[in-house]
Amino acid sequence: MPGKGTWTLRYILLNVAYFAAFCTIHACAAVYLLAHGFSNTEVGVLLAIANITSAISQPYIAGIIDKPGWLTNRRFIFISVLTILAGSLILMAAHDIKAVIFIVYVVIYMIQFAYQPVMTALCFEYQKAGCSINYGLARGLGSAGFAVTSMFVGKAVESFGVNLLLGINVTVMAISAVLIFTFKKPEAALQTGTEQSDDSKAPAPEGKAHNNIVEFARTYPAFMVFLAGTICFYFAHNMINDFMIQIIRNLGGGEAELGYANFLQAILELPVMALFGYILKKISSDKLLLVSGVAFFVKILILIFAVDMAGMYLSQSFQLFAYAVFIPAAAYYVSNTMEELDQVKGQAYVTSAITVGGVFSNLLSGIILDNLGIKPMLIMGTAVCAAGVIIAFAAMLKLPHHR
Repeated sequence: MPGKGTWTLRYILLNVAYFAAFCTIHACAAVYLLAHGFSNTEVGVLLAIANITSAISQPYIAGIIDKPGWLTNRRFIFISVLTILAGSLILMAAHDIKAVIFIVYVVIYMIQFAYQPVMTALCFEYQKAGCSINYGLARGLGSAGFAVTSMFVGKAVESFGVNLLLGINVTVMAISAVLIFTFKKPEAALQTGTEQSDDSKAPAPEGKAHNNIVEFARTYPAFMVFLAGTICFYFAHNMINDFMIQIIRNLGGGEAELGYANFLQAILELPVMALFGYILKKISSDKLLLVSGVAFFVKILILIFAVDMAGMYLSQSFQLFAYAVFIPAAAYYVSNTMEELDQVKGQAYVTSAITVGGVFSNLLSGIILDNLGIKPMLIMGTAVCAAGVIIAFAAMLKLPHHR
């Protein structure tokens, strides 16, 4: 069986490729779409539709993966990367046909969000099969991949145009397809008869699956109420990320500064995620989720008072305590508190909550931005995030984590 370093390296490469594409598809969505004639409101509507379809599909996909059958974590990721690759090639050929761009961009944006929780579930699945993977390190280096891509893209788009983003998509999705195709469990795990092979799933683990959302909520009340807080956090987080180029232009910057800002927030995620296993020994995952919520609030609050790019960079530095803490804390919280048959759904519900936050942000932010401007948009985001902090504290400190 490959050693710890080998499995971790392979999972690192999957994460780096994923987040390189996340940069070009998600972080640069407004840059690409505005350059192809979309208004701020149209960008918001497009991203809202993509997020709605993603939020609806993720728990459904997770429910299928959790059941014995053909669709596994690995196979779903493989299908997803091939679809994004094909969509990027279509966009290259579409040029300025807005209807085609709208439909295809919705699809690739939605699918990339949809397979993010499956990437997390894949790690924990392989860990249980005896493959020693350092999730925090891999996820942190994925963020570093996002950071490096952001730094490169910021200047390159100014020189070569936004269609460069599509070339990056095709390249990293082709790499992802090769990686996930060869990402197979060791023979020793398959011979135990307790793990799934590449051709079929193993018998279902012991325990009860809670596939009905009402039953799931009754079983994990703290988690489900916390998801409402998560929606609020990511309302603010997505507002900043999806309309960052407009915020930066308002502060006197441009595409290069967008790259620097994305690089800063992403590279700061690496040390926290890489050391997360150690941090968990000191602070429990539920407390860390609360820390992250407060940091999301401070991050957007700073932008209300920012007058230049220094304020933007200060805001982005709080990624160290916000997103960098939230993502691994949520993954470990689900893995530690939920039954095995519910864990893919749990990861999917987290991503769905993140996505729903993006839906409301997309629907409202573009309209407010077009009609009222940057500051009113940021004030609204700050108020929503403050409500999320209150909800999160009530959920994690007052409600049971498992029935």
